[in-house]
Amino acid sequence: MPLNEAVKMLRIMLVDQGPERAEILRSTLEQADCEVVAQVSSTIDLSALVEACQPDLIIIDTDSPERDTLEHICTVSRDQPRPIVMFTHDDDSETIRAAIRAGVSAYVVGGLKSDRIKPIMDAAIARFEEFQAMRCNLEKAEGQLADRKIIDRAKGVLMKQRGWSEDEAYQALRKMAMNRGVKLGEAARQVLAVSELLG
Repeated sequence: MPLNEAVKMLRIMLVDQGPERAEILRSTLEQADCEVVAQVSSTIDLSALVEACQPDLIIIDTDSPERDTLEHICTVSRDQPRPIVMFTHDDDSETIRAAIRAGVSAYVVGGLKSDRIKPIMDAAIARFEEFQAMRCNLEKAEGQLADRKIIDRAKGVLMKQRGWSEDEAYQALRKMAMNRGVKLGEAARQVLAVSELLG
């Protein structure tokens, strides 16, 4: 289920060094029908906490994101991606770029008003989902390109070893893939593995 269909009861992880500020934010989130599944003061164990709590969205409230914070965000974005909203007072353009590169979906400078929180979360989720779709499409395209190169190499091996034409080599690969119930790229990898084994 896409995250934006579950906005009614979003599971939020809240990271805020200031206990008073965190309580205000927590109260605002709960009024917006969100469940705060974890409230911490540091990003040090962020990956482990995300693994344990499985939040739908992470909110980080900080005066200015430190390098360590950005590194922890980067790790989460790589291993357990989810939308991340950062509220901060740091409007330095380089800091903003670094935060976005690390995986922050929405970087909000200035005071946090309760009537802004839901639209900001909705925008962060939409941006995150769009980015994930683009990343998935890119990975798929890269996988197809890699498979194409391997299929071409396997065809070359079969053409050289068997004296087949390119079409005959391709048809043999297709038949092998169908008989073994694997994708064409996997059949090509098997041909190359056998070829390397036999020298």
